[in-house]
Amino acid sequence: MNFFDWIKKSGENLRQVEDKIYRDKSEFVEIYQKNLALEKEIAQRTEELHKANQTLLTLEHVWDIMNSSRPLSSVLETIVASLHGEFGYQYSCILQKIPTENGGDILKVKTFFQNNFIERLERHVPRSMFDNYIALAKEGLIDRTLTSGKILYSNKLAQFVTEIFPDVTLEKALEIQRSAFTQSVIVLPITSSKEFCGCLCVFSPRPEPKDNELNFLNLFVRQIELAITIAHLFETVKKQAVTDPLTELFNRRFYEDALSREATRSLRMKQPFTLISLDLDYLKAVNDKYGHAAGDRAICATAKAISENARSVDIASRVGGEEFNIILPGVDSVGGMIAAERLRATVENCRVEGVGRITASIGVATFIEQTLDVDELVELSDRAMYSAKKAGRNRVEFAQVENDISWQDIAANAFVDILEKHRIPFDKKTAKVLAQKLQNIEEVHQGNSAREILYSVVDSISQSYIPNHQEGEAKEKVIMATRLAKKFDLSKVDIDRLKIAILLYDIGNTMVPTKILRKPEPLTDAEKEKIIKHPVLAAQEILKPISAISDIIPIIEHHHENWDGSGYPSSIKGEEIPLMSQIILIVDSYFAMTSERPYRNALTQEEAIREIRKSSGKKYSKALVAEFVKLIEENALAAEHASKG
Repeated sequence: MNFFDWIKKSGENLRQVEDKIYRDKSEFVEIYQKNLALEKEIAQRTEELHKANQTLLTLEHVWDIMNSSRPLSSVLETIVASLHGEFGYQYSCILQKIPTENGGDILKVKTFFQNNFIERLERHVPRSMFDNYIALAKEGLIDRTLTSGKILYSNKLAQFVTEIFPDVTLEKALEIQRSAFTQSVIVLPITSSKEFCGCLCVFSPRPEPKDNELNFLNLFVRQIELAITIAHLFETVKKQAVTDPLTELFNRRFYEDALSREATRSLRMKQPFTLISLDLDYLKAVNDKYGHAAGDRAICATAKAISENARSVDIASRVGGEEFNIILPGVDSVGGMIAAERLRATVENCRVEGVGRITASIGVATFIEQTLDVDELVELSDRAMYSAKKAGRNRVEFAQVENDISWQDIAANAFVDILEKHRIPFDKKTAKVLAQKLQNIEEVHQGNSAREILYSVVDSISQSYIPNHQEGEAKEKVIMATRLAKKFDLSKVDIDRLKIAILLYDIGNTMVPTKILRKPEPLTDAEKEKIIKHPVLAAQEILKPISAISDIIPIIEHHHENWDGSGYPSSIKGEEIPLMSQIILIVDSYFAMTSERPYRNALTQEEAIREIRKSSGKKYSKALVAEFVKLIEENALAAEHASKG
């Protein structure tokens, strides 16, 4: 190969090398460009993933807030404040649409918090404008959003400002637009069933929202709607738990808790409060003559009169069929009597459809001025109310503190006598401890009142022969018997006698051999005879020697007599049986049926009521059964509402 051939060959080889280098370079550039595109896509996806993660965290935070027990206003403000980390929003708020009496609509700012955006806005719009109602501009952005139910937005912030703040001039609105660094406002409709209608307003630094932005905001609004629904449900259930369903006043459970709290506050502040006890006159006659629907209307009319006369701080409750109690915080006896008389006059002026005029008897007692004991306060106001009835009804009586021994003192002294003189077969050591408790009943034992100590002692004695006797049963029986007695307009004296009797009536069971009381098999005739004699044993051998309760003995002797004459020990029937004895019988039967016994399981409340109804006109009078069933149903309804709370 000559020199020129070699040059030519080398040139061809060089071109091949150059071609290969060029091809490799093109492939390298292509790979490089692909890597750049891939890195860019990875960065974009990473940003989207980060944004999605932030969105999920925001929604999770919203969910946690929703499940808190905070008030709705606080929940909404926290939820809206959490929105600002997303998409760089400058501000957001919730507006609620509220119908007016003239048929128009207004807007109310439901959420408000301070930041740079608001500080700039307040230079032109007074802070007070946020506290007032805003007129809903027809065909404005908010109106069109609420009408269409769609997400709408506008980049004309100045126009939006003049829409919600008509007093702001266009010149000022344009200045707000320039200084607020806001390019658009996004409005999203909020509808939570029939409970809330409004919108979420979001102020954005961009002229138009992105699709993923709108998707997120749509999810966010759904969370707000759910929060509102949950809050309203919570408030509804909470209200039901403490509210009487017929009158919408507070129920007995809430009243008792409130009374205890008010007494504590009163003692701490050294400030009196007054308790008003009101009982509707002749409601039983109204029910008998016009029907229970008319009676319910009379009760509702009374409740309305109470509500109209009550201050916002007063606690008005329906505590029984036609019984109402009103706690007047910070009111002394003079103010209490004025309030009670005003209430009496309001009730008297009521006209109930199908009934006509109604009236009420009212008792008034004042804490600190008359007593430092809550139980005694209730007793005093109750006694004053009965005095009003006795004096002719439709009147107000102020409680008179009497030096007479109270019913619980009589009962306590009777149990001390029984325990100290060993009138019943009871463990002597335990009897001594219980007697000492009763003798020192005015002292506070573990925070209990004197009455609570009495109930506790009675429960302890009952548990000695009925192992399944529940703590608190004595108190429940007294409350139930008292409420039932009031439905029959028994006098205060008779109700006090009934309270003592229902604590003592079962004491004769301590004289019956335990093996008979707890026997699971049917009793023999001889064993039945011992059971039949226990009321007489209680009356004659245990209670008769105690002179202070001599008027209680006939009530206890006849508490097993049946309405049709088939009871014991005297086989008397009908009206011959003391009403107080019949009340003890039906209360005792109910508690026995709903408690475990060696020979059967406890019945449910419904089963016990069915059994009592079967004995209407036989074991118990029809009138007694009707009122008792009504009482149980009232208690069940109150307990159901409380359990939901």
